[in-house]
Amino acid sequence: MGFPTKVQLIQRKESEQWYINFPSALAQAMEFEKGEEVEWIVADKAHLILSRQHAPADPVSVKKTTRS
Repeated sequence: MGFPTKVQLIQRKESEQWYINFPSALAQAMEFEKGEEVEWIVADKAHLILSRQHAPADPVSVKKTTRS
């Protein structure tokens, strides 16, 4: 399930600012904290990757297996 979000633009005389807000449910699921710094990486013109230097540990350890 995705979270549709609109891109917002605030234009001023000499500058502009672009905003993308995270839906609350997504931010809570990711356990973001106020003031946390993240980094955007452009994968291509259709995909952005949000990278966190310090993410909380996963609540459940999932073991990946390979099929033989």
